[in-house]
Amino acid sequence: MAEYQNIFTRVQVHGNPDMGVPLPPRGIWPRGDKTGLSYLAGKIGDAQIGPFYLGFLGFTSLIAGGIAIVIMGLNMWASVGWDPVEFVRLLPWLALEPPKAEYGLSIPPLAEGGWWLMAGFFLTLSILLWWMRMYSRARALGMGTHVAWAFASAIWLYLVLGLIRPVLMGSWAEAVPFGIFPHLDWTAAFSIRYGNLFYNPFHMLSIVFLYGSTLLFAMHGATILAVSRFGGDREIEQIVDRGTASERAALFWRWTMGFNATMESIHRWAWWFAVLTPLTGGIGILLTGTVVDNWYLWGVKHGIAPAYPAVFDAPIVDPAPMNGG
Repeated sequence: MAEYQNIFTRVQVHGNPDMGVPLPPRGIWPRGDKTGLSYLAGKIGDAQIGPFYLGFLGFTSLIAGGIAIVIMGLNMWASVGWDPVEFVRLLPWLALEPPKAEYGLSIPPLAEGGWWLMAGFFLTLSILLWWMRMYSRARALGMGTHVAWAFASAIWLYLVLGLIRPVLMGSWAEAVPFGIFPHLDWTAAFSIRYGNLFYNPFHMLSIVFLYGSTLLFAMHGATILAVSRFGGDREIEQIVDRGTASERAALFWRWTMGFNATMESIHRWAWWFAVLTPLTGGIGILLTGTVVDNWYLWGVKHGIAPAYPAVFDAPIVDPAPMNGG
């Protein structure tokens, strides 16, 4: 049967549910014992759903996240006159905006940014509680905390955008609005305002790690799928007792890449590349407006970007100090 598998199909083997390793009862309630099988989940991963453990941290995280989403949703709904049809139709374009610049870091009225602050507080609380849940669950299982620290890298970028940089700039107005397209519009306007973010070296590094991590994950996933008929998907066994799958994968990588990433080292490569994407991106955002006001002019000064040629002897003026710049 394995010979007929390809990238689109996989054999789903169903047996008794795996309840995991026994753990001492800890937390607000014991781990659940309800499990089920999902055919669709089995197409992309393990078919078993559950058992679940929410615990105090998970429960409070979901409550705080739910409050944040309700605040955002009700404000967006109110912005279209409580019309349910318009709310659904315009949802990708609706936003909960941060306070105006005139309020600085003070707490504004609810209708003028106060709701944004409240939603941001509960959303941040939810994310941090979920991080604590991930960390504590990993420790309870005797695992490494690699997943929690990878999540922390994404939290760093989130905090830079919505908390750290606005505080350093002295205004909540510098933060990102809640919304799908409005947050993308903010990104475009942010880049234009500060002279094109593409000249920011930390943005360059972030893109390198973004593209690099996608390439590494695709290459690793493809390699393991290609040798799964030889047991390549049992990677732990292949690490400690190298078999024909590892030998073939290593030879293939040396033939095509010139070097070999092992069954173990490829995961460190991928972890670092993925973690450094938001880490370097957050550094680049943090430096924008606080250290560098115009990345294009910074790039010209440091030989990264070419200067615009003078046309009709007109000097190039930095737009930032100008009115409305």
